[in-house]
Amino acid sequence: MANDVVAVVASIEYRLAPEHRLPAAYEDAVEALHWIKTSQADDWLRSYVDYSNVFLVGSSAGGNIAYNAGLRAAAGDDLAPEIKGLILVQPFFSGTRRTGSELRLANEPHLALCYNDALWKLSLPVGVNRDHEFCNPTAGNGPARLEMIRRLGWWVLVTGCGGDPLVDRQVQLVRLMQSKGVRVVGHFTPGAYHGIQDSEPLKAKELYGVIKTFIHALSAQQ
Repeated sequence: MANDVVAVVASIEYRLAPEHRLPAAYEDAVEALHWIKTSQADDWLRSYVDYSNVFLVGSSAGGNIAYNAGLRAAAGDDLAPEIKGLILVQPFFSGTRRTGSELRLANEPHLALCYNDALWKLSLPVGVNRDHEFCNPTAGNGPARLEMIRRLGWWVLVTGCGGDPLVDRQVQLVRLMQSKGVRVVGHFTPGAYHGIQDSEPLKAKELYGVIKTFIHALSAQQ
């Protein structure tokens, strides 16, 4: 990804559920952002990293983490570097009300609906359901939280595919962002499946091309 996008990529580790339920992963991601900001004294990083052009990128569960960590950073941006936007690749969201794609692809072998539900049961705070804002950005206070992203002028790229049970959720997020005045680009392709870029190198290269085009288009506007 670093080679194809032409970017310095910092890949972070985070605490995992069920031993560490959400928001532990979000807290770890924000801590990593704080490290990025304070690492500017490092000679090598200062020579190669453009700290004014930082994007939070995540795929699947990582897309959920990038989204929620981004919102946390926006709420306390004194701890974060200058973030330009979010890149959410097949972001992992859900809700209590089933979408058309979830029902149509309930037995999809790469992400069956029962598996999806089990992951959320193990990851969400005890006592909440899938309409919690960590899981469903369109429910509760989720839409209001987007005001921070709009105010900061971040750009957001959301990618997905028609064979992913979560695709309707991802499209809903793009439409919600558009309705809230967030500058968002949706890139959706037919067919495929959740996580295809992790197992098919050609699909990964296609994705990196989309990300590179998105980032460079924004840089050209500066």
